[in-house]
Amino acid sequence: MKAGLTWIFLLLTTPMFAQLTVREQFEKIKTPQEAQKFIDANQPLKPTLLHLTLGKDTTLIDKRLLRQKKGDVFSVGYVTYLVLDGTEEVNYRSNYIFLDGSSLSPSEVDSLKKVILQKASEGTSFDKLSDQYTMDGNTTHGDTGWFFGEEMMPKEFQDAVQKHKKDDIFFVDVPERQWHYIVKKTYDDQVKKEITVLRANGR
Repeated sequence: MKAGLTWIFLLLTTPMFAQLTVREQFEKIKTPQEAQKFIDANQPLKPTLLHLTLGKDTTLIDKRLLRQKKGDVFSVGYVTYLVLDGTEEVNYRSNYIFLDGSSLSPSEVDSLKKVILQKASEGTSFDKLSDQYTMDGNTTHGDTGWFFGEEMMPKEFQDAVQKHKKDDIFFVDVPERQWHYIVKKTYDDQVKKEITVLRANGR
């Protein structure tokens, strides 16, 4: 009788000790150190770390991985992937004309905005308009170069550029500083994304 009870106990408790699936194990991994422990302990599954860059890695699975966010786990066939880490940065580029509201009256600022917009609509290049009208003495024809964050341009400027599409011309005002910009977005946004992925055979 005792042997029979022992056997039943073993049958009931065995599932508790069943091996976790690869997916279940991946869902518990949060750090590079935990990923390395998994790699070291599961060599038969051929685990590896992949480092992918948007625009550089272009296979179908690479593109799918680069669309995921940190922490995502999914399987393709009999291979499972975990997006372990990632960074993403969006850069913007535009040309601008700066009008100094501390030197001009509000009516003068509005008048210059209208004149500049009219000349731009008639085909005058924005480079020439910047050289002619900008009041900050820049020597780049108003070209911001690629920028990210507020290290170069005010937040209001970046937010406005982000919302517009290439070739749009628009106004940006920073009232508390009396800064006024006429801006032309000159390039599509440049997205930089890199991810680290843990890959292993199994589901």
